[in-house]
Amino acid sequence: METAQTNPPLSFSNERDRFGEGEEKRPQEGLLSWYAVYTRSRHESKVNELLQKKRIDTFLPLTERWSKRKDRRLKIHVPLFPGYVFVRVWMDAHSHLEILKTDSVVRILGNNGKPTPIPDEQVSAVQTLVKSGLEVNPYPFLKEGMRVRVVRGPLVDIEGILVETKASRNRLVISVDLLKQSASVEIDAEDVEPLGF
Repeated sequence: METAQTNPPLSFSNERDRFGEGEEKRPQEGLLSWYAVYTRSRHESKVNELLQKKRIDTFLPLTERWSKRKDRRLKIHVPLFPGYVFVRVWMDAHSHLEILKTDSVVRILGNNGKPTPIPDEQVSAVQTLVKSGLEVNPYPFLKEGMRVRVVRGPLVDIEGILVETKASRNRLVISVDLLKQSASVEIDAEDVEPLGF
């Protein structure tokens, strides 16, 4: 069974706590966006708790796994996306700084130093998956044109380019650059991983 740690939406009892002196403002629901916060390794729960204490809306998707201890096996909750916690905030300078000042936060994902919001429907889809009670497993992000390595099966350790994706099958292209020739083979999606990680 999957679970998630969430917090009520961002709210402030005293707007001066958020904006300081001057005109009181309140973020509107439509201005709140989801962002991904990158954490130190195995610090997701700690960051989630610390952000909640700062009254920041968080979402930490968890899934159940069997522990890998040799002496006993227990069902444990682990992050679905290791190293990440989602936050839903109005990303102004104050929110940005409050998140970055949180112990074990590395950065907020974005482009050119600016946090990039995640579409609500993507986070909502993850929330629905986690709440469904179905077995949810991490899966490598694969796109056509991506260089991949085969991780199991008769083609293990072969690298190539993913050129076509189907429901659960992919086409792997192996090229000989000097000959300017290629060959392709169908392969299960779970048998490849993206290169560059």
